[in-house]
Order: sequence, then C-alpha cells, then structure tokens
Amino acid sequence: MDTMVSNIGGRVVVALEAAGYAESTMGQYRKSLRYLALLAQKQAGVYSPGLGAEFASMTTSPRTGMFSAQRRSDYGRLVRLFDGYLLTGRVDLSTKKRGGGGDGPQSEDFTALLASWSKEMEQRGLAVATRSAYGHAACDYLLYLEGTGLTSLAMADGASILRFLESLRGRWAETAMWTVVTNFRPFLNFTRRGDLLNALKMANVKRHHGIVPLLGNDEELAVVHACTHGEVSARDASIVLLTLVTGLRACDLIALRLKDIDWRGSTIGIVQRKTGNPLTLPLLPVIAGKLAKYVLNERTNSKDDPLFLRMLAPHTELADHSSIYEVTRKVFAAAGVDRTKVGTRLLRHNAASKLLRAGTPLPTISAVLGHSSPDSTNVYLSTDTGHLRACVLPLPLDQGTLR
Repeated sequence: MDTMVSNIGGRVVVALEAAGYAESTMGQYRKSLRYLALLAQKQAGVYSPGLGAEFASMTTSPRTGMFSAQRRSDYGRLVRLFDGYLLTGRVDLSTKKRGGGGDGPQSEDFTALLASWSKEMEQRGLAVATRSAYGHAACDYLLYLEGTGLTSLAMADGASILRFLESLRGRWAETAMWTVVTNFRPFLNFTRRGDLLNALKMANVKRHHGIVPLLGNDEELAVVHACTHGEVSARDASIVLLTLVTGLRACDLIALRLKDIDWRGSTIGIVQRKTGNPLTLPLLPVIAGKLAKYVLNERTNSKDDPLFLRMLAPHTELADHSSIYEVTRKVFAAAGVDRTKVGTRLLRHNAASKLLRAGTPLPTISAVLGHSSPDSTNVYLSTDTGHLRACVLPLPLDQGTLR
C-alpha cells in the first residue's frame, strides 16, 4: 500500500469531492494537508501513525501561542482519515458520535476517565441531554489539559481550571459562563479533586438574570413570511416554525425521527430528551406542508432515521445545538431581523409568552415546554405585561396620605 502523504492526501481529496463536501470545508482539508506534508518531510514524505499522532498534538497556534480548538479539530479529523486508510485501504468519511461531542482526548488515562464518567452518569439515570452537556464540559477540559502537554488528571492543578475557563471566554459569552461552570462542576465532584473544585469556586462566575427576550410583532411576522414564502429552504423553515409555535428544544429537534410524525393525525409525538417525558404536539398545516416539501424534495435518500439531516455532505443528522442555531441565524438574516441572539431559546421564550397572553394555564405551558418543574415556567410571568398592569395598585388620592 502506498503510504506517501501526497498520495493518501490525493485520495482523501477525491473522496471528499465525490461526497459533495462544501468548497470551504475542502479548503480547510487542503490547508491541513499542506502542513502535514511539511511535517512528513523529516521522514521522506511517508505517513505513519506516529507521525499522525505528532501532527494531531500540534494544537498550539503559532500566531497566538495558545491552544487552538480549530487546529485540534482540523488536524484530528485528517489524521483519523489517514489512519483509517492505513488500516482498510479506503477513505472512510463516516462520522462517529461521542457522549461529550466533538473530538475525544488521545491519552489512555483521559479516555478511561471519560468512559467512567459516562458510565456514572448513565447509572444515575441522567437525561440524555444532561449527559451530553456534562460529558462535553469534561471532554473540553481534558482536551485542554492534553493540549498543554498533560496526559493524566493527577498532573493537573487548580491553576489549570482558571486557565481553562479563560480559554473558553473567546467561544462563550460572559452571560453563558455560568452554564459552562454548572455543567463542569459535576465532573469535578466525580473526580473527588477538592483542589480543582475550590479553584472553580475561585473563578467566581456569576449567574446573569436578564430580562426574558421576546420577538416584536413585526419581527415575528417577518420570520414567518420568510419561512412561508420560499426565502429559506423547507428544512430551515420547518425547524424555525416548529420552534416558534411549539417551543421545542434544540435537542428535541435534532432527535426527531420520521416515525415521530403522524401525517394523518397531524401530530408529532416525542419523548423529551431533557426530561424523558412523552409529549404530543399538534402539527399545523403550514408546518406539515413545509415538512412534506423537505422530506419529498430536499432530504437525501439517507439510511439515517433522523428527520433533519445536514444539507451538505456528509448528509448525517445535525450535530448539536450549534447546528440549530445556525439554521435560525440564516432564517432571521433572510427575514431582515437584526438580532444578536437568535437561537431556540429566544423562540421558546416567544412561544411561552404567546401561550401565557392567550390565557393558557401555567401547568399546560410547563408541559408543552417540557419543564421538569412547573415553577420553571414562572419566569415567563414577567412577559405578560397586560395582566401585570392589572395587578398594579392605584395611588392614593388623599394628598395628606401622600405626605
């Protein structure tokens, strides 16, 4: 078998082109191939698993001198293709899922620790979405440690926690750091490392209680118009309309299967990923029409069961919340709605507030939104300005009383 980097790289490019990968993705692969070829010059351009491991470990950006998640992702996926080719003689473009999402650490200790954490979460009976969030936080930390040259948690100290959180601030908004810490803390409890937990407390990340964001009437009409008048794909229109009307979470949209749709009964039946509760929702005609158009005209003839697939190769199920966010961002842009945050959280808030203003009882709203506790719905009371005004006490008319 030919083991030259240039020849294996050529086969990788041919396979990517045949699968219909986007040109931007192809550009990233070609860029990684050039750097791999430069590294391979020290062994006459021949590829080996050892060379691949060295290349995958080059996660420090020469421009910033800091750990680069982009380099880790790009180099790691290329090495997996090369290693797979050495084993099978073909380029395997299939994707694999992991509990924490994204690329996993290579260290034996870190891999075993993640596996133990995953088993622990499963034994606790945590919801799939919760296990994914907790697993992702743990995986990110271990990848950060690995990127700094550590291969065991025993080698980490409290300072690594603070540096890890600081490295995330470029990817996460300050208001979202509380969620990061909340998802990260259970893993540190699992490791029984009191020093790491104390360092997490020292970070002093505070929770932000902002005003519940809502869409204005004009904004909502513009989004609906873009979805119903062909300004966006049927897939994207279906996703946004479903969230706008029902308030479905991103994890439930990703988990939707073709069999969940009752076309004759005009309903969608799911088991909520976060709570494990069953939920049946009405399927409005406009949404059913968009879904039918997507399934018949846009969706590839994939063997995958998920309803919503990637539009670009590989045509697999949507990866995570960021995929849904990107869909909503494109729809809002097509609608001319200028919003900084356009994810499903905004659409869920909007759906809840509309139900509340329509006089829907709080327990019903809680069931529709899939809240594990009815008290979680109380936050939306602040959006019902009409009923709140009715609760305002009149000012006393007696001037003496005022004094």
